[in-house]
Amino acid sequence: MLVMASWSDFSTDEPRLADAIRTLMQQYGPGLGYLATVRADGGPRVHPVSPVITDDGLYCFVVDSPKRRDLERDGRYALHSFPPEDSDDEAYLAGRATVVTDRAKVARLAGHLRAAPHVDWRLFEFTVDVAMIARHGRNGATPFAVEPPSRPAVQVWLDPSAASSSPAPVAPSAEAASGSSTVSVGPGRAATDVPARAPETRPIRSAFGLPAPA
Repeated sequence: MLVMASWSDFSTDEPRLADAIRTLMQQYGPGLGYLATVRADGGPRVHPVSPVITDDGLYCFVVDSPKRRDLERDGRYALHSFPPEDSDDEAYLAGRATVVTDRAKVARLAGHLRAAPHVDWRLFEFTVDVAMIARHGRNGATPFAVEPPSRPAVQVWLDPSAASSSPAPVAPSAEAASGSSTVSVGPGRAATDVPARAPETRPIRSAFGLPAPA
C-alpha cells in the first residue's frame, strides 16, 4: 500500500520550507487559503477555507458543500495562501484529502478549535505531494511596476512516492508562469538549491519529467 507524505513527514524533511509555508497560511491569525478541488465533470472548483496546521498534520473542517462532495469523490486538492498585504509572496500545497476517522483526533482538534458540534462538518487530513513557496522581489508579481519585476525565488519540495501514484495537482512552474526563476527542487524528499538560469525556449519539465502546466 502506497504511503503518502503527511504534513509531519514534509516538515520533518524540510523544516524551513514548512515553517515559511505555515507562516503564510497563518499570517492573519487563523489559517486562510484558497482550496481547489475537482468537480464531477473534471473542472476546477475554488473556495476560501481555514486550513488547520499542527505538528501532526494538515487538516480542514469542511461543512456539507460542493467542495466536500468533491473531496469525498476525488481526494485531489490544491491549497494556495491568501495574498499578504505587503508582498506578493505565495505558498502552495497539493496532494490528497482523506476523511479522518480517528474519533479521538477529531474530538481533540474540534475541541481545540471550538468547532461547533451542531454543524454538519467533517474533518479531512491533507497529504503533501507538492509544497512550494515563491518569494517575489520588491516590485512583486505585478507587470505594471515602474521597474521590471524581479524573478521570483521559488523553492519546491516533491514527495517521490507521489510520482508513482495517480496524478495530484502539481505546483505551477514559476518559469512557466513568470518567464524564469530561481528554483530549488529536491530529487527526493529534500529540496536542494539549483542555480538560477536564464529563460529557455524548450518546454519546461518538472523534476519527474512531466510537462509543466500551462
